[in-house]
Amino acid sequence: MIPLQNSNKIVLASGNAKKIKEIQAILTDFSIVTQQEFNIQEAEETGSTFIENAIIKARNAALHSNLPAIADDSGLVVDALSGAPGVISARYAGLQANDQENLQKLLHDMQDIPESQRSARFICVIVLMRHANDPFPIIAQASWEGSILTQPLGDNGFGYDPVFWVPTENCSSAELSASRKNQLSHRGQALHQLANFFKE
Repeated sequence: MIPLQNSNKIVLASGNAKKIKEIQAILTDFSIVTQQEFNIQEAEETGSTFIENAIIKARNAALHSNLPAIADDSGLVVDALSGAPGVISARYAGLQANDQENLQKLLHDMQDIPESQRSARFICVIVLMRHANDPFPIIAQASWEGSILTQPLGDNGFGYDPVFWVPTENCSSAELSASRKNQLSHRGQALHQLANFFKE
């Protein structure tokens, strides 16, 4: 069992409403609040790996809220692009880029890549820090295998979901229901790992 402070409240180092909804749907025993409720500025993601960035964000949220904090760092890793967009998935098309701009840049960069070489995976690392100086943070990580489509399909999800083909479901990630996506996705898998840490 993971000992937390005398509270079931955990601060999430994110302001992404859809991400919060996914996390709260799985960590049902806890009240997930965003760092915005504490006016916490987003931490600068200076790490070169998903784990480093997740730790940076969780530590920042725990420090300024005095509560346990979780942060996830996730992204898309495309084999034909040597692992890009990777840790800069959210800003692949530039620091102020939105989901659509990132998606269009990915499609442009892969326009000459044949179907047989479009393998990719979503990666998610979730870090729980009981306090800002936690020397042994809980780390859950998972991946979700698929491939990159040549054009978007579906209206659900966010980010690169419309171009991420899920072969086991014969559809894009953006065509999955929210509940099915939570069962399959990189974030869903990592969150279930985290939920199991609380139960053990």
